[in-house]
Amino acid sequence: NEYKSYLSVGRRYTLSLLVPDFMLRCLPRLNKRSHVLRSLATKQDAFSAEDISKTPLTDIRNIGVSAHIDSGKTTVTERILYYSGRIDAIHDVKGKDGVGAKMDSMELERQRGITIKSAATCMQWKGKTINLIDTPGHIDFTVEVERSLRVLDGAILVLCGSGGVQTQTYTVYRQMQRYGVPFISFINKLDRMGADAYRVLGEMRDKLKLNAALLQLPIGVEKEFSSVVDILGERVVSFNGDNGEVLTYGDVPTSLEGDLISRRTELIECLSNVDDELGERFLMEEDISNSDIESAMERAVKSQLFTPVLMGSALKNKGIQPLLDCVNKYLPNPSEVKNYALKVADESKVLMDPERTATNPLVALAFKLEQNHFGQLTYMRLYQGRLKRGLPLLNTRTGEKLRVPRLVLMNSNETQDVQEAYAGDIVAMIGVDCASGDTFIAGDMDETDKLSMESIYVPEPVISLMIKNVKSKDNNNFAKALNRFQKEDPTFRCEYNAEHREMIISGMGELHLDVYAERIRREYGCTIELGEPTVNYRETLDENAAVNFSVTYKRQSGGRGQFGHIEGTITALENRSADLEFVNSVTAGAIPPNFVKSVEKGVRTAMKEGALTGNPVSGIRFELKTGKTHTVDSSDWAFSWAGYFAIMEHFVKRAIALEPWMTLEVSCPDEFSGGVLTSITERRGITSSLDVKEGFCTVFATAPLKEMFGYSTKLRTLTQGKGEFTMEFKEYLPVESKDQEVLIQEYKKSDVYQNQQKSEFGV
Repeated sequence: NEYKSYLSVGRRYTLSLLVPDFMLRCLPRLNKRSHVLRSLATKQDAFSAEDISKTPLTDIRNIGVSAHIDSGKTTVTERILYYSGRIDAIHDVKGKDGVGAKMDSMELERQRGITIKSAATCMQWKGKTINLIDTPGHIDFTVEVERSLRVLDGAILVLCGSGGVQTQTYTVYRQMQRYGVPFISFINKLDRMGADAYRVLGEMRDKLKLNAALLQLPIGVEKEFSSVVDILGERVVSFNGDNGEVLTYGDVPTSLEGDLISRRTELIECLSNVDDELGERFLMEEDISNSDIESAMERAVKSQLFTPVLMGSALKNKGIQPLLDCVNKYLPNPSEVKNYALKVADESKVLMDPERTATNPLVALAFKLEQNHFGQLTYMRLYQGRLKRGLPLLNTRTGEKLRVPRLVLMNSNETQDVQEAYAGDIVAMIGVDCASGDTFIAGDMDETDKLSMESIYVPEPVISLMIKNVKSKDNNNFAKALNRFQKEDPTFRCEYNAEHREMIISGMGELHLDVYAERIRREYGCTIELGEPTVNYRETLDENAAVNFSVTYKRQSGGRGQFGHIEGTITALENRSADLEFVNSVTAGAIPPNFVKSVEKGVRTAMKEGALTGNPVSGIRFELKTGKTHTVDSSDWAFSWAGYFAIMEHFVKRAIALEPWMTLEVSCPDEFSGGVLTSITERRGITSSLDVKEGFCTVFATAPLKEMFGYSTKLRTLTQGKGEFTMEFKEYLPVESKDQEVLIQEYKKSDVYQNQQKSEFGV
């Protein structure tokens, strides 16, 4: 009754405020299958921004929430914020309640029901401070996941209980591997039709090759899903109250006791395979306690050798509190992760000291930019030292010195001022002009000790289209919008095409560019028109081809002339998307070093322009073997042109065009599978596998990007609006010969090609 009276006024307290623990231990069991409530209220006290700087290093967790689109990760994050006391009420992701999820602050996100940009927040859970970043699930916004994982120490991988391992799940998992981020897994949406936690676990093992095991068992399936069994605690955990904040613990049903024992044994076996200490005890058939299992699990998770699997339904407010407990228990704190910076002077690695003290020199990475009404918002991860308001800083890339005007903690689009932050914290600076990936160090650091953090991987755009501002009075706002979005998102590119007098924008997919076009309309009031999307082709050498070149650039028009002669070989790299590999094999000083650099500059210029179809060149090895110089006429200019024409005149003889191919995952009711398979084949697609479960069909395939434009409309027609698909860049493959000929002829008609032909004088 006491507890109910508190709930009636919207207040929630921990049990210690209501009933002393010794009284609980004296109370008898109510019946065989029901334990006394051990945690009546799990909602935490109000958040204090000022306490963050006082948090011990071992009590900090920097985590991200990542998943395939529509797996429910933003809903998971909303519940995490609610139970941790960061927000006072739970809201709908799509904004049906007029408010929307906290982490989806953009109106466009709420309307579309998807996360477009990553959002950061900070909270406290049972004595630990958790810096959390909610990331987008759509492949078009993958750079948001990329730069978030770059600065995080751990993550939660959310999987859909019915969808299982999907296309973007693979991508997120590869990104976690790239940055060495350990993670725990959460199978969400177990209340959904077709949900099966055991099948999802099998897919994690088979498709992702993960060493994974369950920490919980589901009670009930689909709409009957009600609670979970804690395998280590050997008890049922139920989530009651208006929003699942009341946890009750009961006895395990007799029907699940056998499954509990077998799954506990399976958990021990999985850990024994990767943990020597537990493995030895297992082989010796010694008794293994829960404490032994938890210690081994902590070591294995932090070493990226194991991932524990929890489950629930965030929408139904089930399973989130145990997930947070596992974040505290198994994911690493900043002191347990080794981070390195590079010395600018010699590029040697320097291990960062994560101790939270002002005595260490500051090193911080700007990993994300955003514009708000106060100016530029720069998200920072501190790796060493202290960042304080008013402190002098140095931007390693630009050499610019500045002072921190304002320092804040983020809670989605809200800010809370703080005076200082230490190593391990994620904060934001307001009013500092910089670029994503910049490193900031203490302003008084010696020039020879300047450090820079390793940059963030940025994938190349695969699609382009024309964008036009209709009203000339909006030109200023239009330019501001393009400049801002290019700065915030390194995968969004903008370039003026002088030949057609058009502005071309490039990105990761149709949705990516469509979102930015809509933001230009809404946020800057511009009336714009978009052209048809075009594919970003590439050029490279034919497989196993080798081209020998001998180029002489010579011009004489009275007075000093221009002379440069080079010889060498151009070969194909195994990775067709790789950047130029320039090899200097010149001996006996045949070409001075400064002219060698000029040759490379000319080669790179030609590679940007393209030689066969006017598209950038990739995946080649350019070996410069020898050359000749003239004591008077040789110059940087001449050798730069010689390198340029080595590509234009020799590489082009064995060049081929490449087009981007995508991996597809098409889902639809089984009755429409025949039409879907035919539609993929018609688009030159290659089906790799077909998965049918619970009357639903999932097709895995690859197809050229060029053929996939407008496929969403076609799919809706084929499946009566019940089908959906996701697409992700896979690789560049050779264009069909007839399509290559079309590209060549179109290029030869262009002004760019005609101007190149005129510039050949002197070669």
